[in-house]
This record gives sequence, structure tokens and C-alpha cells, in this order.
Amino acid sequence: MSNYKAIMIGGSAGSFQVVTKIVASLPKDYPLPVMLCLHRLKHVRSGFVEALSIKSQMPIIEPDDKDPIKSGRIYLAPANYHMYVELGNKFALSTEDVVNHSRPAIDLSFFTAAYNYKNKLVGIILSGANKDGALGLKSVKDAGGLTIVQDPNECQVPTMTLASMNATNVDHVFSTQKIINFLLNLA
Repeated sequence: MSNYKAIMIGGSAGSFQVVTKIVASLPKDYPLPVMLCLHRLKHVRSGFVEALSIKSQMPIIEPDDKDPIKSGRIYLAPANYHMYVELGNKFALSTEDVVNHSRPAIDLSFFTAAYNYKNKLVGIILSGANKDGALGLKSVKDAGGLTIVQDPNECQVPTMTLASMNATNVDHVFSTQKIINFLLNLA
């Protein structure tokens, strides 16, 4: 088993298919919690979890405030809530103001996960149309965690991955398949 304790993935425009492929590739006994912070439409409550769940062998959960973070689960930041990782390995949800035009804001999820997991976190930024996530990924790197961005040449919208690469010296620039291989090898 790897030294890592959690995986956090951020994405926006163009990331849904990539996330679906990643989720579909993980076995049901995957030993780490996977947290997804994806920009999604505020008012579309249903469909997203269901669409991912059809492909996933792991349970996909939109956490409630104060839910414990458990391995073998995929957590999806609920629409219109910021998702924080709190000390004691649990989630906190908030409806504070939007950050980077987004709620959930990827940066906020990454900042709090980096603070809690330090060098035990894998942070991954996928395709997206704004810079949300860039400073978050830098915080993962600064805390000693491992940083990955989806290859900008493969992204439908490379703004987010390029901003992340400008913000910090990322450890790996991977295609979707290489991200999947990396995550499977962690286990």
C-alpha cells in the first residue's frame, strides 16, 4: 500500500468524460478515498451522481457536513457548496461566497486537503476553463504532496491545467490513461 492517504481531483469544463473514465477504472476495493471537486451547474441537482455511479464500482457519495472521510469511496462536492477537509478526517460544507466564480471552489477543497494530509495527498487537476485549482495545486505541492495535471494537449479546455503548471512545478503531466495507471499503481 502506498504512503498516500487521499486523492483529490479538480476539474471544470471538459473534465466530465475524463472523470468518468477515471472513476470507471478504479476497483471497488480501492484503498484510498477519492474526492472530486468539479464545477457543476448550481441548479442541476440530479443526474451527475447517477451518471458517475453507473460507471463506478466504488460508491459515489455527495457528503453531508461533518461526514467522516472513508477509504473505498468517491466523494463528490455537492452542487453549490464549498467542500472542505477538516481535521479529524471529515468534511465541512459551506455556502460562503463564490471563489473564482465557483462554488464549489477547487482551490478551497485543495487548500484544506493539503493542510490536513500534507505529504500524504495526491492532487490532480483536469481540463477546465478558469484558473480555479491552480493555487490549490500549488498548496498541495508546498505541503509536500504529489501533483499531477492532465496533459494540456489532451484537454478540451486547457486553461486550468496551464494555470496550474504556471503556479507550481507540477510532478507529472499525464494523459488520462497515465493518470489512471498511476492511481491503480498506488493501490
